[in-house]
Amino acid sequence: MSSALLTTTAAAAQEGASGLTGLVLDVVERLGPVGVGVLGFLEVVFPPIPSEVVLPLAGYLVQQGRMALLPVVLLSLVGTVAGSFVLYWLGAALGRDRLARLVDGVPLLTAHDLHRAFGWFDRHASTAVFTGRFIPGVRSFISLPAGASQMSLLRFGLLTVAGSALWNGALIALGLALGTQYELVERYSQWLDYAVYAALALLVGRG
Repeated sequence: MSSALLTTTAAAAQEGASGLTGLVLDVVERLGPVGVGVLGFLEVVFPPIPSEVVLPLAGYLVQQGRMALLPVVLLSLVGTVAGSFVLYWLGAALGRDRLARLVDGVPLLTAHDLHRAFGWFDRHASTAVFTGRFIPGVRSFISLPAGASQMSLLRFGLLTVAGSALWNGALIALGLALGTQYELVERYSQWLDYAVYAALALLVGRG
């Protein structure tokens, strides 16, 4: 997440904005916690909408007394989990072979790469689903191999809820604590990313 985007978001919280940040602010202000849930759903299904902008901004609005905390937390989680299940069912409907054929034409990615990823997923499925909720892009992608691999719906759901609750709660709490100081939100969210990347690197090394 760039400093420019964070600075724009901070200004948007007090004035008005255009573009993605303005859209996020408009949806949240018009729909309240329901808007946070809608954006959480879209962020999983369409990754260009970043939770690192939506959730700290929601936390800031809670701190300003413009929304209540509990509905924000609950509906952000509902949106994230719902989006994850949509991609899970898409992966289950397509299966491994069809998914591999679909990605074979994607630049820098081949069917062989995806089959290797499936092999890694088979060895670390629970950890992959849980920690994947903390990583931009991966939080969307990880639901596809989970569905294609026929991971238990209950297991997938529990891991998704646990990982998403931790990540969403951390970003909302940052917005609550830091308000418009989005350069600090960026710094601390990056440290969260680094911790997850380090854990995954260790896991990949062992796998």
